[in-house]
Amino acid sequence: NAYFTGFGSSKRVVFFDTLLDRLDGNEIEAVLAHELGHFKHHHVIKRIVLMFVVSFLGLALLGWLKNQGWFYEGLGVTLPSDYMALLLFLLASPVFLFLLRPLLASYSRKNEFEADEYAARNAEAKHLVEALVKLYRDNASTLTPDPLHSAFYDSHPPASIRISKLAKFTG
Repeated sequence: NAYFTGFGSSKRVVFFDTLLDRLDGNEIEAVLAHELGHFKHHHVIKRIVLMFVVSFLGLALLGWLKNQGWFYEGLGVTLPSDYMALLLFLLASPVFLFLLRPLLASYSRKNEFEADEYAARNAEAKHLVEALVKLYRDNASTLTPDPLHSAFYDSHPPASIRISKLAKFTG
């Protein structure tokens, strides 16, 4: 695998040694173009801002809930406190975060499509397709996952959809 990370003077693209061993030079170039697409579209910074907003909203909700008697009563607590509010919030929030999961996964998949398009325009799309097939196989990922499961959990689009979108660039 590979990924783009950092900002400012610490930006870098990281390639795992297994990727370098498995892919040929053209495929590595296409993967590099994909990762540079994440840089070009500011995906790291956008994700940090998104996580900041989600965290801020969660803390604002916690601040409001700690003053609501029904919040404690509904969870069987008779002695409200700030500590108890935090504990109850941490216990109850996964139920509600589950509902956000498809939205966050969809946003991540949108970023992957943008990076794929950038790579297709700045390298050979067919080499990115070849690299994707190898990477999905090496990672034991199914090329055609269940659409509902993918919508909820997958940060990357299914290979079949990525490949069909890249096909328009292969001429």
